[in-house]
Amino acid sequence: MTTDTAHRRSGASHAEGPGAWAVLLPPGRYDAERLVHHDTLELTGLDDRLLPGPGDQVAVLADEPPRLVALGRVAVPTGAVPEDPEDPQSDRGPDALVVTYTRRAFDEPVPAETLALDGPVTALDPVTFRELADRLGPAPQRQTWLVSLDLPIEADSPAEAVRLFWAYVQELGPRELPAFVSPSGDELAMQAFVLGAEANQDPEEDD
Repeated sequence: MTTDTAHRRSGASHAEGPGAWAVLLPPGRYDAERLVHHDTLELTGLDDRLLPGPGDQVAVLADEPPRLVALGRVAVPTGAVPEDPEDPQSDRGPDALVVTYTRRAFDEPVPAETLALDGPVTALDPVTFRELADRLGPAPQRQTWLVSLDLPIEADSPAEAVRLFWAYVQELGPRELPAFVSPSGDELAMQAFVLGAEANQDPEEDD
């Protein structure tokens, strides 16, 4: 696939209508976006001459192999938002690209090997973007899930136990703690998830 949309500086005129872009996630960012839900994607360290403008459509890709993991629209950066979603203390530079997610497919990405990428940000023609977005198909129907996290904690009081619980959750996080999820009303279908994927918690079934 080829691209023909001219690169534009962020904030340039959109008289020709919203642009379309492919944005490549940095190494390790795909796992971080899978583990914790975020409404937006913030990226820094990009050449500001190649940043999409507010309202532009974005196809978010993961590399090795290239695959489409989300769709979104460029938002105007507001305030100091952390660059690293797992590090609230990290700072975001002035040339941040902020993308508001409109569709996520981190758990079931679709192949995009035929897309020619010029780097972290690549301009796309509208037809190429639509063909790429159509590969996701219709959005799945949302339903209610029950999610639980059980930790045996020794403490002097219930309040202390709760404080220790949250301390363990913050320290270990979704990379180490199993969360248990089931459809509402069907607790027998409960599954354990670690690192964003189903994980067997029964040692007798490890064979």
